[in-house]
Amino acid sequence: MKPIWITNGVLLNVIDETYSKEVLDFVIRNKAFLQPWEIERDADYYSIAYHESLLREEYRKIQEGSLFKVWIYKEDTIIGSIALSNIVRGAFQSCHVGYRIDEREQGKGIMTEALRAVIDVAFQQLQLHRIEANIMPRNKASMRVVEKLGFVHEGLARKYLKINGAWEDHIHMVLLNEEMH
Repeated sequence: MKPIWITNGVLLNVIDETYSKEVLDFVIRNKAFLQPWEIERDADYYSIAYHESLLREEYRKIQEGSLFKVWIYKEDTIIGSIALSNIVRGAFQSCHVGYRIDEREQGKGIMTEALRAVIDVAFQQLQLHRIEANIMPRNKASMRVVEKLGFVHEGLARKYLKINGAWEDHIHMVLLNEEMH
């Protein structure tokens, strides 16, 4: 896939394991910032070997169609990622979306525009019917992103995911591809 340009100097790109150092730089730089929103990470997560293996596996899943993941670049530096995971075909045609952005880049509208571009890929190229985002109620910034893009509140999933060592409630937000019948 060719990179997708979304604004001046910001692009989205599918990458493989050859970019493990850039990904590791991003996760180390944002370790404390992302910790409240992600699963517990052990020391291995902060190694080149871990990210080489992870990126290789993600690229395989992208090729088979169960994952679509892009990394957000600004001036040749990774500043975030967006993943459409658990892509299910058949009668469901659905996926989950997850995203994260560099602490220094939050609040600038970059994630909203990047996610808008990924939604276009999901609905037009991948022909998905439904995108589900599950967001902790206290993650106001993440909620603002999906609300701006038209996601609708479908309910509360109690103790849905174990985040940073604790079972957390998540608000279930959904966007439907209204063009699909």
